[in-house]
Amino acid sequence: MRIVGYNRLLLSSASALTLLFSSQAQAQEASGTGKPGDELAEKADGDTIVVTGSRRNSTVQDSTINIQAISSDDLDALGIHDIRGMAAFTPGMAMPDTGSRSSGQVILRGLNADSLRSDAVDFNSSLAIYLGETPLYQDLKFIDIARVETLLGPQGTLYGQGTLAGAIRYIPNRPNPGKFEVGGRVTVNKLAHSKDAGYNAEGFINIPIVSDRIALRSAVGYYYDPGFIDYPYLVKNPGVSDPQPGTGFNLGTPQQISDNLFRVEDANFARVFTTRNTLGLYPADWLSIYATYAHQETKTDGQQANGAGIFGSGQYEAPWRYLEPSDRSSDLYSVEVNADLGDFAKLVSATAWSQQDIVSRLDATDVLLDLNFDYELFPAFTAYSDIERRREQFNTELRLVSAHGGPISWVVGGFYNNTRETRDYKEILPGISGFYNVNRPDNLEFISVIKTRDRETAVFGEISAQLNQAFQITVGGRYYDYSSSLDSGTATPLLAAIRFQRGGPISSRSYPYPDIQFRSAGGSAKSNGFVWKANASYKFSSDLLVYATVSKGYRIGGVNRVAPCVLPLPPGQNVCGLPNELSFGPDTVINKEIGIRATLADGKIVSNLAIYHVDWDKIQLASLTANGSLGITVNGGKAVSQGLEWILMVKPSDRLVIRGSYSYLDAHLTQDVRSLLQFRDTNGSPAYADAFAGDRLPGSPKHSVAIGATYTVPMARDNSLELNWTTQFVGNVLSRVGGRGFGEEIPAYSVSQASIAYVTGDWRLSLFATNLFDKYAVTSIGRDRSRTFINDGVASRWFSQNVLTPRKVGFSVGYRY
Repeated sequence: MRIVGYNRLLLSSASALTLLFSSQAQAQEASGTGKPGDELAEKADGDTIVVTGSRRNSTVQDSTINIQAISSDDLDALGIHDIRGMAAFTPGMAMPDTGSRSSGQVILRGLNADSLRSDAVDFNSSLAIYLGETPLYQDLKFIDIARVETLLGPQGTLYGQGTLAGAIRYIPNRPNPGKFEVGGRVTVNKLAHSKDAGYNAEGFINIPIVSDRIALRSAVGYYYDPGFIDYPYLVKNPGVSDPQPGTGFNLGTPQQISDNLFRVEDANFARVFTTRNTLGLYPADWLSIYATYAHQETKTDGQQANGAGIFGSGQYEAPWRYLEPSDRSSDLYSVEVNADLGDFAKLVSATAWSQQDIVSRLDATDVLLDLNFDYELFPAFTAYSDIERRREQFNTELRLVSAHGGPISWVVGGFYNNTRETRDYKEILPGISGFYNVNRPDNLEFISVIKTRDRETAVFGEISAQLNQAFQITVGGRYYDYSSSLDSGTATPLLAAIRFQRGGPISSRSYPYPDIQFRSAGGSAKSNGFVWKANASYKFSSDLLVYATVSKGYRIGGVNRVAPCVLPLPPGQNVCGLPNELSFGPDTVINKEIGIRATLADGKIVSNLAIYHVDWDKIQLASLTANGSLGITVNGGKAVSQGLEWILMVKPSDRLVIRGSYSYLDAHLTQDVRSLLQFRDTNGSPAYADAFAGDRLPGSPKHSVAIGATYTVPMARDNSLELNWTTQFVGNVLSRVGGRGFGEEIPAYSVSQASIAYVTGDWRLSLFATNLFDKYAVTSIGRDRSRTFINDGVASRWFSQNVLTPRKVGFSVGYRY
C-alpha cells in the first residue's frame, strides 16, 4: 500500500483486496441497460466481475493485461468516496494524503521525481482518469458507481488520453429504462482531536420515463469531514497587530500573544457537495445515448499540516498567520453515443466540456521573507496571496471496436483535446503602503495574470490475433501531436508607487495608484511522437494464465505558467522565467511486464503476481525560476522503476476469507541531474544540489504489506454479520530525490482498521473504526527545512508536514432497492 488518507480506509476490509485480483470475489452486478453497443452495461456473471478496460468484456482473472477492479458493494462497504481511498487497495498506486485543500497527486509505480508538496493540484498527471468513456480532470466522489478499474502501465493505444503510467476508470451505473431504483447511505462519525462530529449523506434514484426508451439517473451527496488542525497564531488586525512579538524562534510572552493573535480550531474541515445526472436515450435496440451533467464543490479553511514544532506548536497545529480557505468547484457536461454497426463494429463516441474553478488564499509572508526584500522591517509585516484559477477543457474521442468475431479483433480511434487555463495571482501586504508612505491603499505588492492553451490530437489502435484457444498476441500504436501557448503579464505596483512618489524616472514600472502597468510576454511549444505496445498471453488452463507486455508511454510537454523575463533584466525585483525556463518537452517510458494469474483448490486460493521494469527518459522535473523562485517544470535525466506486486487470497471455509498483498518498488535515477534541487543557503541565497545515478525517487515506499480477514456469521432469514480486520504497513518514503537538498526520510508506519456490519435484505448497518490506534504519522512534506530560518529577527514558518488523519469511529446505514 502507499501513503494515503486513512480516514477513508476500511469500514470493512471485506472483499476489497480480494476484488483487486479475484474473479471469485463477492461482487454486485453492475446496473446497466443491457442495450447492445454499450460496453459499460455488461453485467457480472455469478461471482465474477466483468471488466472492460481492455475494450473487451472479460473477468479480472481472464484479462491479459494488468487490470484490477473494485465493485460498488465494496466501495460502499469500505467507505471509499473518492480516488484517495483507492490507493490503499491498489498495489502500485501511491497518493500522499495532503487533505481536502488540494486535489492531490496520484503516483503509479513510483513514476515521480518531484519533491512531495502540500499543495498538489494534479492537472498534468502521468495517468488518465475516465468517467465512463469521458476523460475526467476532476476529483469526483464515488456515488452510484458500478466499479472502479485500474490499469497499470501505458494505455495510450487503447485510450484517447495519453498515459505514462496507467489509467483509472470510474464505471457509472447507467440509466435503466426498465426498472425504478433508489438507494442511499447515511454515515455519522467522531474524529479524534476534533470537537465536531462528521456526517455524510448520499443517494441515487433511477426513474424510467418511457419504458425501454428513456430513463433519468441522478446521484447526489453531501459530505462533512470535521477538521483536526488548529491555527493558533492568526493575526488579529493585519497591518497593525504584530505577528511575532518576540524575536527569532520566540513568539513572545503570553500577554503579547493574546494582544496580537487569536486561535481557530479544526480549520481543515471539508464540506463537499456533489451530484451526477444522466439522461439515457435508447431510440433503437442498436443505439444508446447518454447526456451527463456532474458538479462538485469542495470547501475548507486550512491545510492538513503542522509547522514541525516551530514556536512549540503541537502535532495538530498550523503556525500560519492567516486562515487558508479554498473553494474548488467543478462542472462536467458530456454526451456519449454507443452504436452497434451490425457485425462490423461497435462505435463509441464521447464528447465533453468541463470547467474547474479554484479560489484560494495562502499565507505568503514566508515567501517574501525567503526572497529577502526587507519587508520584514515593517513591524506588522504579513502577506497573503489571493489565487483564482480556472481550467476549461473540451475533448472528444471516437472509437471503433470490431464485432465481426473470428481470430482477429481490433480497436481504432481518434482523440482531440483543447485546454485553456487562466491563473490570477495577487500578493497583498496589509499596512505596507503606510509604512512606506506611498499612495497604494490596496497594498498590492505583486500581481500576475497567466493564460495558457494546450491542444492535442491523436490516433490510436490495437489489433489482436487469437492463434489458438490458449495463445493470443496484440500489437498497437499511437501517433500524437500537441501544441502549447502562453500569454502573461506581471506587475509590481508597490515598487512602482515607491518610485513614482520618490521622484524616480517615469517608466513602465512607475505608475501612480490605481494604475497597474503590466509587463506582458508570451511563449509557445509543440511536439509530436509515436508510442507502441506489444502483448502476448498463454492460458495453460482455465485456472492459470501468463501474460507479457512491452509498451511505450508518454506525457505531453507544455509551457510553464510563469511570465517571461524582460531582458536585459531591469534593476530591482524580478519575478519571471528566463528563456530556458519557459517550456518543457514530453517524457517517455518503456514498460516491460510479466504477470501470472492463478486460481487453485477450486477457487479457495487465488494468486496474482506482476513483475515489471520501467525505463523513464527525459523526466519532467519540478524546479524553480532563478528570479522569484516560481514553480516550473523542466526535463532532465533518466530513471528506472522496477518491482513486483503480489496479491493472495485464501478461503479456508465459506465463512472465512484471508487476504494479503505485498509490493516491492525500486525506483531510482540512472543518470546524474545537475542542480536539480533548490534550497536556501545560510546567506539566504538560492543554492542547488545535484542528484546522482542511484538516488531513490520520492513519494513511494519500497515495501508495502497489507493483511486482512473477513469472517461471516450466518443469521436468521438469510441475514449475516460480517467481522473485518485489516492491518497495513507503509514503508519509509523520501521527500526529495535521494534525500538531497534538505530532503527527508518520512518514517514507516502501520495502521489498523476494523468493522462490524449487519447485512439484511436491502439494508446494511455498519460500525467502523479507521486508524484504530490513533497513529500519528507524517505523510508528506511542504518545502524543506532550509526554509526554517530567521530574517531580521523574524522566523520563517514555511516548512510544514502533512499528517495522517487520526482515528475515526462511526456508524453507517445503507439501503438499496
